[in-house]
Amino acid sequence: MKKVITYGTFDLLHWGHINLLKRAKEMGDYLVVAISSDDFNKLKKKKSYHSFENRKMILEAIRYVDEVIPENTWEQKIQDVIEHDIDIFVMGDDWKGKFDFLKDYCEVVYLPRTIGISTTQIKKDLLATNNK
Repeated sequence: MKKVITYGTFDLLHWGHINLLKRAKEMGDYLVVAISSDDFNKLKKKKSYHSFENRKMILEAIRYVDEVIPENTWEQKIQDVIEHDIDIFVMGDDWKGKFDFLKDYCEVVYLPRTIGISTTQIKKDLLATNNK
């Protein structure tokens, strides 16, 4: 069985996220999604609308996702790859080159981002709408 892993916050889930998860799942038989814990988001100074538990529940309901695990630190990726017997590590190409150190443990693939959608843009659009 070929196992794939990807990471993210997956807050304000949108069709770009679904597209990434679908393409990641197509690369293997089993998709593990590591989502940022609430404490890790605080360390990154990133605020999410949904709690870790709610984001986990949402992702577990998506047909492409086989397992959801917490991401608690930047450094855990090697251990996750080893513990979950991962064959392919997948991220959006906005991270290109940042995870090449994992090539000693698995294949690393950077997928093109879905054009026209991002959580950052959704937040900006909502803020602009509310300020009118």
